[in-house]
Amino acid sequence: MSGLIGKKIGMTSIFDDNGKNIPCTVIQAGPCIVTQVRTEEIDGYEAVQLGFDDATEKSATKADLGHAKKAGTSVKRKIVEFKGFEEEYKLGDAITVEHFEEGEFVDVSGTSKGKGFQGVVKRHGFGGVGQATHGQHNRLRAPGSIGAASYPARVFKGMKMAGRMGGDTVKVQNLRVLKVVAEKNLLVVKGCVPGHKSAYVIIRK
Repeated sequence: MSGLIGKKIGMTSIFDDNGKNIPCTVIQAGPCIVTQVRTEEIDGYEAVQLGFDDATEKSATKADLGHAKKAGTSVKRKIVEFKGFEEEYKLGDAITVEHFEEGEFVDVSGTSKGKGFQGVVKRHGFGGVGQATHGQHNRLRAPGSIGAASYPARVFKGMKMAGRMGGDTVKVQNLRVLKVVAEKNLLVVKGCVPGHKSAYVIIRK
């Protein structure tokens, strides 16, 4: 799936032709620079490596500097490979938000917000004890039993328990492109996408 790297700007809402208020997310998509072209002969597969968001040379490694110099561009903060581009690209080419069209559907993936250590009610949707009477004074949000008795004498793997929540790679599929603002490299999609403001997201179509 071809696509672009973007940065989540934030959420807003716009009105459609029928006057309905639609929640949407604004993404700065591109311009992305082609930093490497994978070929079947050399790499065994075909893909295009894109770089987004300039980084300082001070924070870059020698390897990153050499990689960017070969493409004739500056060091990039985010580098992702994409397959499925119909056009032929060469090193140093720029791909802009005009790669997308209004009305089409895209998949957006990113890293969800980290929530820290959370209990089972928030993390897995447990209902708690269900009542506050009959001597239940401190068990309202407790997980309850996590296993049987002397057999199997262990807790099964994958048991839903309290723990670190968020910070996972999440993909939201079939978001409709509402607006493409080419002069500002902005993409407006319906609904929400994972991550905090200024988080990197990958938009595929």
